Amino acid sequence: MKVAFLSGTSIVNSSLFAAWAVRTADTPFGPVTCRQRGDFVLVNRHGCGTPLPPHSINYRANIRALADLGFRDVVSLNSVGSLKAGLPPGTVVSCSDYVCLQQGPATFFDTELKGGEPGIANNLIPLLVAKLAPEFEIKTGMVYVQMQGPRFETRAEIRIVREWGDVIGMTAAHEADLCVEAGLRYNSLAIVDNFANGLDGGGIDFDRFRDCVRSNQEKVDRLFARMLEILQ
Repeated sequence: MKVAFLSGTSIVNSSLFAAWAVRTADTPFGPVTCRQRGDFVLVNRHGCGTPLPPHSINYRANIRALADLGFRDVVSLNSVGSLKAGLPPGTVVSCSDYVCLQQGPATFFDTELKGGEPGIANNLIPLLVAKLAPEFEIKTGMVYVQMQGPRFETRAEIRIVREWGDVIGMTAAHEADLCVEAGLRYNSLAIVDNFANGLDGGGIDFDRFRDCVRSNQEKVDRLFARMLEILQ
């Protein structure tokens, strides 16, 4: 099965893909470095050098590269904060809808009066949910709330947006929009790395966030390894 993976913060620290061939895909929006093995390709949304913050990611180049390389099915793994007490750090979720009201959209249609109908295909999620069980329980049908970054949300902002969805992040909505426009099928997976600001009685900063990501590293590596087995 020909599948592209979009990875995030955790893969920066992982050696799982170290042996994959490195290639550069040139696009009208800039070059994209990716790793490829057989019918799989991996793009780290934050880049392969110094990780770019979410608001600086070249989303259009990343998605165009996957389309130009001939991929149609995309599995994305995003790091998210939980907006619900029942979704603690370490939980794996799949989002079927999203809210993105805080910033201008990333689009391929800068000069055309058109746009794709928004949505998340999740065509591979039923297969992954079935085959990953019982080792991994994936909570499906979640709603992703996207905020701009690079800072985390204030406690007041979280009090508002926790009524909008289940998890919060800074990247997935742009990717889903662009995949629709490019004719790619976007599949959402996300791992909860922290509770959103104030939800666990404490604050959130990048040092604490990085500690949370590190604590989930083994789980993320194992999740990717199992997906590669299932989708080969």
